[in-house]
Amino acid sequence: MHPDYLSARDAAARLGVSVATLYAYVSRGKVDSRPGADGRSREYRTGDIERLIDLRGAGRGAAQGAAHSLTWGLPVLETQISLIRPHGHYYRGESAMALARNGASLEDVARLLWECGSHDPFAPPPPRTWPAAVQGLLRQRNVPPLERTAAALPLLAIGAPHAHSTDPLQRREGAARLLRETAALLCATSPGRRPIHEQLAAHWQGRTAQLAPLLRSTLVLCADHELNASSFATRVAASTGASLHAAAAAGLAALSGPQHGGAAARAHALLRQSMRERQPADCVRERLRHGDELPGFGHPLYPQGDPRAALLLRALEETRPRLPGMARVQRLVDAVAAGSGRAPSLDFALAAIALLHHQGADAALSLFAAGRMAGWLAHALEQQEAGGLIRPRANYAGAMPPRQR
Repeated sequence: MHPDYLSARDAAARLGVSVATLYAYVSRGKVDSRPGADGRSREYRTGDIERLIDLRGAGRGAAQGAAHSLTWGLPVLETQISLIRPHGHYYRGESAMALARNGASLEDVARLLWECGSHDPFAPPPPRTWPAAVQGLLRQRNVPPLERTAAALPLLAIGAPHAHSTDPLQRREGAARLLRETAALLCATSPGRRPIHEQLAAHWQGRTAQLAPLLRSTLVLCADHELNASSFATRVAASTGASLHAAAAAGLAALSGPQHGGAAARAHALLRQSMRERQPADCVRERLRHGDELPGFGHPLYPQGDPRAALLLRALEETRPRLPGMARVQRLVDAVAAGSGRAPSLDFALAAIALLHHQGADAALSLFAAGRMAGWLAHALEQQEAGGLIRPRANYAGAMPPRQR
């Protein structure tokens, strides 16, 4: 082994972490790795390991520990909503992977996440028409789906029944109404009783019988993922006493960023580029050579690969008739694995589903937002019922004021 590189076991031992944590550092770009001499293992740059050790030593103390907790670090809030494990995630103790495979709808998952028990918050009929201000937004066809939805939520809050109710059943009925309205806004249609995955499939004008079941599984897997950036933003807003509409709008704003839901749009662009290349491996090598990102690959919480992406890509692969372009998608996945050791994330799967069904990047992000709304509302409801304002302190690192005499 080259002296500038360490084996996984030696690198993890020097850092004092598990091998899984070492893989997380690699996924986040903090440690460079390369294929080992045997072609199966990987080696890790010694200089990067030493730099991490130095940074960790310089960052000891309660303030630095708290700051680290906000960046893929230690848990900072208690929740009973979802749990993440390397092999998959769970909704109130039930496997999200199993729910997706076994036919659960987004509405079923919402009832589970919101702890509805025997009460069905989707029983009341949705509104038949939009308020005039929202109808005006829907006529603006040049406004992208996410922006249209974000603009409409405050308008819907004005006339929403029980917007500030403290009754648990009324809150959940309000959440169900908002989940339906969000899906309808993303599709530029009217809310209805139709299951959300069927509504999205109709909007995509899918011609394969397997599109609706595929979108159903995708929505279920998107519904929640613990304390991600958008769920945290939702909880912060809810902790102030804001309405469900306002809390969900905070989540939607966070999702729009390129480092969160916007990663699906960047993965969509990478897929389009690779489709134009004769050999996707050439595209991957060129990006790696220039230090460019490979959006949609690698996830810090899944160092061995995102199981959500694996399930959805397998469902795409099994589509009959076989979708045109699937072979090229798989060649890109193989090229990235060979060149960087990274596996696809949920963002890549969303992009592949949209692209192979002739949809743009907005459709991938809309699919994510429609599913994640169920989780945002779960976090808002949990925060409202737990009470307490989320107000972390900042560790000031700027110029100090002059001493008082």
